[in-house]
Amino acid sequence: QVQLVESGGGLVQAGGSLRLSCAASGTIFSINVMGWYRQAPGKQRELVTSITNTGSTNYLDSVKGRFTISRDNAKNTVYLQMNSLKPEDTAVYSCNLKETYGSEYWGKGTLVTVSS
Repeated sequence: QVQLVESGGGLVQAGGSLRLSCAASGTIFSINVMGWYRQAPGKQRELVTSITNTGSTNYLDSVKGRFTISRDNAKNTVYLQMNSLKPEDTAVYSCNLKETYGSEYWGKGTLVTVSS
């Protein structure tokens, strides 16, 4: 089984930056894709960004140019660098991992609050 633990959330002012981390542990056989989702108050959860096993990335249009996903394979960790944060970015950010054979895992989430 795989466990995901997010960290790095907090309170920042608009225009500020945060870096989220997602550390994976346990038995990881083959990663298909990892991603960051977020769920804002009163909204449905949405995919923010993802990174495939080959390193290809995709971003939600509203975060392009501001957010960057990266990974450190040696540490089994993915990161989300968030710059120029806006109040609309306020949400619980959760890490997701999908294995090649179909298993899916979620972290508990970390809260990001952007004040104006």
